Amino acid sequence: MNKLHGEAVDFIEQVAGKVPNAEEVETVVCAPALFLKDMNEAAASSDVKIGAQNMHQEDSGAFTGEISPAALADLGIPYVIIGHSERREMFNETDETVNQKVKAALNHGLTPIMCCGESLEQKENGSTEAVVREQIEKGFAGLSAEDAAKVVVAYEPIWAIGTGKSSTAEDADETCGSVRKALAGQYDQDTADKVRIQYGGSVKPENIETYMAKEHIDGALVGGASLKPDAFLELAEAGKQ
Repeated sequence: MNKLHGEAVDFIEQVAGKVPNAEEVETVVCAPALFLKDMNEAAASSDVKIGAQNMHQEDSGAFTGEISPAALADLGIPYVIIGHSERREMFNETDETVNQKVKAALNHGLTPIMCCGESLEQKENGSTEAVVREQIEKGFAGLSAEDAAKVVVAYEPIWAIGTGKSSTAEDADETCGSVRKALAGQYDQDTADKVRIQYGGSVKPENIETYMAKEHIDGALVGGASLKPDAFLELAEAGKQ
């Protein structure tokens, strides 16, 4: 929940057309729903795509204050974050609602960025792999292999969000590898290899290269460190490897 309308549009105008090696790096800005239409127009025909931060699983109805996937599709928004740790922790998102939203997004041609991750307590008791595997299995439940391959997964340990703490590149890579292993078990290795797996959790220009060099990390889900145009472009530059 950052920036006002003019600031958000200005941000896009400052980065559109300037992403380094855009043919190698896909960049998406997921913004508050109020700004999506104008940001999408500002990003038109550029190397930056626009995404929503959340949506409801139903197209319409008595869901006051929610965001319709049909409305996002109508605006031409290509991406949507689903099951972010803050949504899970603060707004009672469950693996079941995440699954429903993933299916709804795919039904409308939206690419879901499905988040998973463990709490500090779960990390400390050694259950990270089991927790993440369960979130993946439930989040992908009922999806065909063809649809599963369209989903982006973001591993974001809850304990690292907004705390300044980050998982080591080795630990993040191991958990992202566990995500791919879970997908291979649920589908097959070919499908698992097609799924883009991101790491998120206090990623910033100073450390992104370390993460991007790892085998199982295909990208980054970045929060506060991406709010300034220069930093955003620097993150994209580091992500090209």
